[in-house]
Amino acid sequence: MPSYPTTPDGRYFVAKNRLWRSTDPGLPEAERKAAVLELMSARRAIKGAQGEALKTARARVDAAKRRLGERGEVWWTDGAPDEGGRHPRNSAYAEWWASLPAADREAGG
Repeated sequence: MPSYPTTPDGRYFVAKNRLWRSTDPGLPEAERKAAVLELMSARRAIKGAQGEALKTARARVDAAKRRLGERGEVWWTDGAPDEGGRHPRNSAYAEWWASLPAADREAGG
């Protein structure tokens, strides 16, 4: 798996020039592993699926990502908003992003 830049607080990683929410680090390991296995299974189910099967597989992906803390309610408790989907330069992480070496910014592109 490629190494993407991760924000200093660990809340996001940058891929395709967007902030993507990281998995909740407080999630028990067994629960994290089970959710990752379900996520991978659901993603495989999407391939070639149509109609109701596709809807079901997409719902499974969403549910697994919510279990991992990557969607839904944020897992941090300091009241900071979710900035997922934003370009780092258009977020609270703009200064951090600008300070990264060019090679690290490219890895997130």
